[in-house]
Amino acid sequence: MNLTQEIFGDVIVVHSPEELEAEQCEGFEAYFSTLEIYNIVLDLDGTESIDSKGLTALLNVQDTLREKLGDLKVAANNTNNRKILELTRLDQQLEIFESVMDAVKSFH
Repeated sequence: MNLTQEIFGDVIVVHSPEELEAEQCEGFEAYFSTLEIYNIVLDLDGTESIDSKGLTALLNVQDTLREKLGDLKVAANNTNNRKILELTRLDQQLEIFESVMDAVKSFH
């Protein structure tokens, strides 16, 4: 999987795929293992569809990054994606921000 990314010092912003469902999860998780920076902001605003496997993939990525002394933070301004994170209570396990820049700044 090839995702668009931007680097802000020691933080990488990764723009999520259009779909984060069972078919994409293996490639999605593998993508993060290729990165050399472990402080990641995932911009979820480009994602139009997330299923339970996609939500599990977010937690798996977070666990992997934390093992490497990094972290995953999520930027989600998209109302639907925020509702999904709230209804599944993932907003209590992942740090969710209104904007990418707020999430990037939270690392410092």
